[in-house]
Parts: sequence; C-alpha cells; structure tokens
Amino acid sequence: MLCRVMGVSRSAYYDWEPKSDEIDSEKWHLTQKMKALFDESNDSLGSRQMMKQLRKEGFTIGRYRTRTLMREGGLVVRRKKRFVVTTDSNHADPIADNLLDRQFIQTEKNKVWTTDITYLWTMQGWVYLAVVLDLYSRRIVGWSMDEHMETSLIKRALNMAINLRQPGEGLLHHSDRGSQYASKAYRRLLADNGMVCSMSRKGNCWDNAPTERFFSSLKREWVTGKIYPTKESVVDDVNAYIAYYNSRRLHTTIGDMTPMEFEKCA
Repeated sequence: MLCRVMGVSRSAYYDWEPKSDEIDSEKWHLTQKMKALFDESNDSLGSRQMMKQLRKEGFTIGRYRTRTLMREGGLVVRRKKRFVVTTDSNHADPIADNLLDRQFIQTEKNKVWTTDITYLWTMQGWVYLAVVLDLYSRRIVGWSMDEHMETSLIKRALNMAINLRQPGEGLLHHSDRGSQYASKAYRRLLADNGMVCSMSRKGNCWDNAPTERFFSSLKREWVTGKIYPTKESVVDDVNAYIAYYNSRRLHTTIGDMTPMEFEKCA
C-alpha cells in the first residue's frame, strides 16, 4: 500500500531495503548438515546426491536450492578423471560362457556375485584391488589389496566374501576373462564352494558394468587429487571408502538406499 501511495515499485523498494546478515536457524542447521555430509563423502557429494541425503535426514529441499547453498558454502566436488583398467585374456585356460548376460537386477542376495581387479598409484608404486560385489544390493562383500595382481589376490577377496556371507550352492560368479579368474586354482575354489562360473565376452566391459561402476565411483569420488605416500595409506583409504559405500552412499538402482539398508529392509 505504501509503495502505491508513494509511487514506488515493489522491486525498487526491495532493492533499497537493507539486507540482514543474520542467518535463520533452519538455514544454519541445513548448511551445517550439508558440510557434514560433504566432509563424510570426502568432498565427492554432488548436488543430486546431496539433495537425496538431505531429504533422508528430514529436510524439505529441491535441487536448485541445494546447488545454491553448496555454491554459497564453497562445497565444490573435485575434478573427475578417467582411469583405464587392463585385463590379461591372452592365456590358454578355459573360458566360461557369459551366463549372467547383463541380468544386473537380482531379487535375492547371494545369488549373483561379480568381481574384478583395478589398480591405484602410490609414491611407492602400484597397489592392486580386487572386489566381490553382490548384485542384489550392490554391496561390496569381499575385497583384498596387494602390490601384485596374482591369483592369490582374488582368492583372498572371494574367501572374505564366502566367510562373511556363507552362500548356498549354485551362486553365479561373474568376472572378466583375466588369467587370474580362469586359473586352475581359482576355478577349483569356485567348484569347492558350489559356485557357477560366468565370464564377460572378450573386450566387453559392459558385461561387468556394476563392478566397473564401483571402481569408477571409488576413483572419481574418493581417490582423485590425492597423493598416497605409502601403500599402507591407500589401503586405509580404500577401506574407509568401502565402509562409506556400503553404509552411507545412496544408490539409485536400489531406490536411493545404501546397500546395507537395502538388505535390512528386504
């Protein structure tokens, strides 16, 4: 009314009106939670995942406001890089058929496990990581790290998964055609535990996409920009990421839940 009487537009009044530097209580709690979640994610949480995490915490917030508050708070995700993983498939060991055939959605845990190897650089040289992933919940159920990628590396990862999950007969085990997975010692371990072997087609990383996606998340969200002085330091950091990945990181494939949360709700 005063604007009409004085012949002043509302926009001009709001531009003139002194702005308060005080922050309301709701926004303060929101920004503090955002900073805590961002720190927990090792500076990897983008605006979409941040929004989903905040909603799970009880906040009503959209993508636009999330982006705005992240920008105001200086919460900037580190630049992502691409990594290349090589597989030695030039060997004479038997190759299994691709029984999985990209059936990545599973309805029961401990029915299909996928596995693969990747590498990480330290100031002391390369460190290799082998993981075993349950397709049902996308949970990492076994892993092992060493300065080589011999068969013993992947056997330790699988044995960890077996000890943790105690799967029944007939579990489908899917890998690439690497010499480690095709080796006699590894095939014997699968047979001794009643597992059925499945392998990707030659040179086709999409046949093992969920495991490749985990490696991509690890490197792009957690490892990028870090310099590891020792091999022990990267082992500790990978262990921390797997704990975060299993218990805190939300996965779109399983309804924006964590793998451990998804299994508990089943």
